[in-house]
Amino acid sequence: MAKKLDKILVVDIEATCWDGPNPPGMENDIIEIGVCLLDVHTGEISDNRGIIVTPERSDVSAFCTELTTITPEMVNEQGIPFKEACTILKNEYLSQSRAWASFGAYDQKQFQRQCSALNIGYPFGPSHINVKTLFALKHKLGHEQGMAGAMALLEIPLEGTHHRGVDDAKNIAKILRRILE
Repeated sequence: MAKKLDKILVVDIEATCWDGPNPPGMENDIIEIGVCLLDVHTGEISDNRGIIVTPERSDVSAFCTELTTITPEMVNEQGIPFKEACTILKNEYLSQSRAWASFGAYDQKQFQRQCSALNIGYPFGPSHINVKTLFALKHKLGHEQGMAGAMALLEIPLEGTHHRGVDDAKNIAKILRRILE
């Protein structure tokens, strides 16, 4: 149960990926954790940040760079270890005490898989909000929408670069803010 309900931590990750199946010996690794805080009372979105993470079990492919704009050079120059990124979430964003949200279940599952594989403590508490499902239910849709589709239905312009965690986290927070109005 979330202990602090003043703000919701909104998270969007980008991970290593390939055009087709994973190459032999490669596992999907988080390479960016986009975060921001959504104030439940005021609707203000703050502390928007992209944490670049150095992949430990794979490389950033050309396909991944094309999709996310994240290059191997970026992760080499700006990246921090995944364990350190999890510590930032816990210490600076109080991730274990706050409800947290992502668009769909992928982010939650990827964190669970990667934490388990690398023997790192899961940085979140149990209160996860799946904004993708919540949006579909709120709008009585017959199926879930992608983030860009949800924004289009709400007539909210997409800000920044789609498939960049820092920008997508903020865009997801805008969707969640509308759901909570």
